Amino acid sequence: MSLLPAFEGFALGGGLIVAIGAQNAYILKQGLKREHVFVLCALCALADAVLIAAGVAGFGAVVAATPWLTALAAWGGAAFLGWYGARSFRAALHPGRMDTAGGGGATPLKTAVLTVLAFTFLNPHVYLDTVVLVGGLAGQHPPAQRLAFGVGAVLASVVWFFGLGYGARLLAPLFRRPATWRALDLAIGVVMWTIAGSLVWGRV
Repeated sequence: MSLLPAFEGFALGGGLIVAIGAQNAYILKQGLKREHVFVLCALCALADAVLIAAGVAGFGAVVAATPWLTALAAWGGAAFLGWYGARSFRAALHPGRMDTAGGGGATPLKTAVLTVLAFTFLNPHVYLDTVVLVGGLAGQHPPAQRLAFGVGAVLASVVWFFGLGYGARLLAPLFRRPATWRALDLAIGVVMWTIAGSLVWGRV
């Protein structure tokens, strides 16, 4: 079997997820704090794998034909992102409580898992990117090559999330300063509110 579909899937998957988004921003922050990095990265990659598999299997056409499903995800995602953005802005006002070693402000595993699941499944763009777009492009290949295309896209997700989560540690010396944490939280807040605004704007 030709490896070309796998490379195409890897390139597409990488291009879709390597962006400043809510999920990536959260993984970056948890990587800097060295909290639950493996579990969260594995969870993100697994979620992408499930959605990509659904798209390759043909579920993308179903999602595209169900407007209420994408509308529900859009409004729910906008509400969650708005709340988390406000939380980030508030955290930026108290940088002294932040610690790269994951000290007093450590996030419980359950909270971190629920947060990353919300960032993943309350974002309608994830369905458009993984299920509809990846699934649609996979469908343009012969049946024997669709699996390779999907595997390539999943591999790109695995490489990105683990690279982001563990690579963030290289920035740890920079984030020993409260001012840097403040800047990161401000940036995360802007990202969250921008995405939330785009979701609402697309529905009004």
